[in-house]
Amino acid sequence: MKTMSLFRIAVIITCLGLFVACNKNSSGTNSTTTTVDDLQAQSDDQTMASNEDDAMNNDADAALSSNANVAGSSVNSTQNGTISEMGVNGTDSAAVVCDATITFGTTDTTRTVTITYNGSNCWGNRTRTGSIIISIPLTVHWTDQGAVVTITVDNLKITRVRDNKSITFNGVKTITNVTGGLLKNLASLLTITHDISSTLTITYNNGKTATWNVSKHRVFTYNNGVEITTTGTHNDGTNADVAEWGTNRFGVSFESLITEPKVIDQSCDYRLTSGENEIINSKGATATITYGLDSTGAPTSCPGTGSYYAKLVYVAPNGKVYTYIFPY
Repeated sequence: MKTMSLFRIAVIITCLGLFVACNKNSSGTNSTTTTVDDLQAQSDDQTMASNEDDAMNNDADAALSSNANVAGSSVNSTQNGTISEMGVNGTDSAAVVCDATITFGTTDTTRTVTITYNGSNCWGNRTRTGSIIISIPLTVHWTDQGAVVTITVDNLKITRVRDNKSITFNGVKTITNVTGGLLKNLASLLTITHDISSTLTITYNNGKTATWNVSKHRVFTYNNGVEITTTGTHNDGTNADVAEWGTNRFGVSFESLITEPKVIDQSCDYRLTSGENEIINSKGATATITYGLDSTGAPTSCPGTGSYYAKLVYVAPNGKVYTYIFPY
């Protein structure tokens, strides 16, 4: 099994900034002129943030599963205090955060797991600095049904090597192990469910910020390989499938619904193979993003080492429609 794993999963969740990608006209009011460059740049902003947020969840699970006292398992899986990039093969979920060190601490009431990021990952395509601190009650183990951990994200800065673009996360999230069990035992358990809730501030390298609230349900199943299905769980009184909501980097409120479950398959090298988002905002714009496509926008099977594509259909407040197909 390849350990490029969940960190390289390009889980393209939102294009939230799209909704205010307008130029100023001579009267000082917003026109509805949206360029392909606008769509591409802003979708890339949100894609990067979504992927790295998901990577934090994977790091946390790997770290929690790596220590017998925290996990409640019988075997420690850390090596020299370091965990490298996460891989799940049904027998050993330990695996790895190669750009970080892991330290464990204990108080009278709490165990802590601190992941300190310190440089380049295994593939050299990004660097990370900052830390996340995971807290779990002393009487609880991560394998327990209903176990809840709290994660404090402290200036986690991710810089993409190819263009020096960076984003920085701060905030708090919780992960609940709804069913109990560890991913290293997934082959025998057959299914594990996690719920994720977050409130995060995202700062882009141009100084703009976004506020994200996240509510997601992840189901890990095993059938000759791992399959991860993600849905949104927030209910706003009208929509029941909201995965993310808040204010985007342009100060516009938004909601992102998962209208078709997002599916990641081990058989496709842990790639996002299908799913759909619908994004709405307070300006009256909407967008639909469909995943698992080829470069023409048609559904495709596993691309091997090639790219999957996503298709964005953006409807501006004036009704004008823009379509953009991009790789992930």
